[in-house]
Amino acid sequence: MTGGAGFIGSHLIDRLLAAGHDVVCVDNLVTGTMRNIDHLQGNPRFAFLRHDITAPLDVEVDEIYNLGCPASPIHYQRDPVQTMKTAVLGALNMLDLAKRLGVPILQASTSEVYGDPLVHPQPETYWGNVNPIGLRSCYDEGKRCAETLFFDYHRQHGVEIRIARIFNTYGPRLHHADGRVVSNFIVQALRGDPVTICGDGSQTRSFCFVSDMVDGLVRLMCAGDGVTGPVNFGNPREFTMRELAHVILRKTGSRSPIVYLPLPEDDPRQRRPDIARARSALGWNPSIELEDGAGETVGYFRRHLGLVGT
Repeated sequence: MTGGAGFIGSHLIDRLLAAGHDVVCVDNLVTGTMRNIDHLQGNPRFAFLRHDITAPLDVEVDEIYNLGCPASPIHYQRDPVQTMKTAVLGALNMLDLAKRLGVPILQASTSEVYGDPLVHPQPETYWGNVNPIGLRSCYDEGKRCAETLFFDYHRQHGVEIRIARIFNTYGPRLHHADGRVVSNFIVQALRGDPVTICGDGSQTRSFCFVSDMVDGLVRLMCAGDGVTGPVNFGNPREFTMRELAHVILRKTGSRSPIVYLPLPEDDPRQRRPDIARARSALGWNPSIELEDGAGETVGYFRRHLGLVGT
């Protein structure tokens, strides 16, 4: 599991260990944190390996989940060249490992491959509307290139691949300062600071709770070689940023004001997955509503950061 000390990766490790698997967590801890996996130390079926996947990796495993890459704008724009290297060279190194071992490999791709979409909701057949030279391009185009590599290794070398396009995901273990909208709003509200919305708040996102996302990834890995993907994973219920802010204010009990800031460059105006393929091929459908998932996520931030509402 590359990126196993990250947000989604650590939850996925918990799920795999609970199912009886042995797991090797590979992470360079640039954006991941040991806090996410501290509870696994001493588990005889868990091992941690500090490693940067831009360098080749030699381990013996029977399946590979490749989640290793910064995923929030603050993190991936901090060192865009390294982000691109992680997305592309990391994919190459993990594909080479899968090829040598003859094992299936799952790529954690992203809804960012759709860019600022001109088709709504976004099906997997949509090729996207991506700026190749913008501030977000290191991540967007890095993930698009990784998908290309996965399919080329599949066609040319017979590597058994799975590609998951992950839409906005939230839940416990989100990094409090990664710039993602759910964690931003929660931390601001708990601190009594203004809740900052970029743009006029009409842009939309769809929010999937992490346990639903993990279930989708496991189902995809277990689906067999007939389901290569790409497969969208996300909650198709759509919220404006204003609606999300009000949900968070209710869940925190905060009286923080809402303020509006300029919209960042290339920020998508709308984002909602078409999950028909996940439903039909995998029997997957998210079950956690935003009101419930937001409450659990707020509780996590209260406990782990010692934040109290105003």
